[in-house]
Amino acid sequence: MLFNSLAFLIFFPVVTGLYFIVPHRFRWFLLLAASSFFYMSFIPVYILILALLIVIDFFAGVFIEDSAQKRRKLFFLIASLISTCAVLFVFKYFNFFNANFAYIAEFLHWNYSIESLKIILPIGLSFHTFQSLSYVIEVYRGRQKAERNFGIYALYVMFYPQLVAGPIERPQNLLHQFYEEHYFDYKRVVDGLRLMLWGLFKKIVIADNIAVVVNTVYNNPTNYSGIPLIMATVLFAFQIFCDFSGYSDIAIGSAQVMGFKLMKNFDRPYFAKSVSEFWRRWHISLSTWFKDYVYISLGGSRVSLLRKYFNVFVVFLISGFWHGANWTFIIWGSLHGLYLLISLTTASLRERVSDKLGLGKIPKFRDMARIGITFSLVAVGWVFFRANSLSDAWYIITHLFANLSLNLAGIKIGTNWNGLLIIVGSIFFMEFVHVLQEYIRIKEFFSDRSLWIRWSVYFVLVWAIILLGAKSTDFIYFQF
Repeated sequence: MLFNSLAFLIFFPVVTGLYFIVPHRFRWFLLLAASSFFYMSFIPVYILILALLIVIDFFAGVFIEDSAQKRRKLFFLIASLISTCAVLFVFKYFNFFNANFAYIAEFLHWNYSIESLKIILPIGLSFHTFQSLSYVIEVYRGRQKAERNFGIYALYVMFYPQLVAGPIERPQNLLHQFYEEHYFDYKRVVDGLRLMLWGLFKKIVIADNIAVVVNTVYNNPTNYSGIPLIMATVLFAFQIFCDFSGYSDIAIGSAQVMGFKLMKNFDRPYFAKSVSEFWRRWHISLSTWFKDYVYISLGGSRVSLLRKYFNVFVVFLISGFWHGANWTFIIWGSLHGLYLLISLTTASLRERVSDKLGLGKIPKFRDMARIGITFSLVAVGWVFFRANSLSDAWYIITHLFANLSLNLAGIKIGTNWNGLLIIVGSIFFMEFVHVLQEYIRIKEFFSDRSLWIRWSVYFVLVWAIILLGAKSTDFIYFQF
């Protein structure tokens, strides 16, 4: 079920209303049933895959906590990690490795006859796999008690607001909330609904309108060069942000209405002044997951400088592969790893150059330059993320600045000037809100305004969604 669908427009108020009506002791069951229905609205049979993961990691957590010997605890941890990752490998990565092995075998004239699997990747498999793994690892580390209620643990994995695209929650933050009794609170409900409305605006008005342009150009990149490629590349940066952060806003807002607090997933990432800062602001639940469970496990920064650089690169390489079983994603992750390594090794040099140029005397200009450079680097990386193949990505990269003509009248990029005006205007409006967030807390600001001002803004956003929104599309991160 999509957040931007008529079905969800019915599902959400019904489930939320029932949640506040039924006695507290039955609410977990209501949410579990609703979450199961939510997930089964995609491909019903795939709930069995989710059930398998839940059973594996539920009992792994119990066995780890009940084991007295450290070796036995480690055995159950490894068994859980292998079993859970095996499910992810079969559905997401088997065909990728199989196709590459077949290519190598053909090149070497070997006989290779293993067929690809005719299966569809379950929606959000990477997300709830990582959420399950974080639970088992935290139990093993002794930072989380094993959950003994199978239904509550199943709800932790399946909680519908963040089931298919995060945020990827830690058990310490979410599990205990299912035991707490949440009462109807008008202010909290309004804040949650407001966040959901903002998320829908970003998704339907900005991301879906941009998708028309990006799909037109990126699905046939060899038909374009220069400005159309630059426009599509820059617009995709905003598309993926509005699409994914819009989903996160709806997820966090819908949970907040019922009294649950999910972690913040985005913090105005295109205001970052460096790539490392970008990753502290972008998909925070995933970047912190890799930091906590991969980077630190590899030794983190408590190792030699060379080993630290290795750890950084490996984390981004794995992050790219997590996003998709395609070389384009691996290159994208590796590129960000390379960005970080260059940033780390040139930090002192860049500081000296900045001092020589006197940029420290004009900090606003220096900050704007850093933001522009960071955005440009990230946008180049998005080329590999969005391109359908490595050959398409290479063509786009090498033709971004070819035939730079200022005559835009003949450019056909899937929309007209009115469509471009909607896109540019809505992006500027969003960024204006982001700038305001540097100086005021939007939530408190709205709460202090008069009723007619608040409802005027709501009215404008709703009608913008209805009148200016493009045809609804799936959320980009559903494929992961």
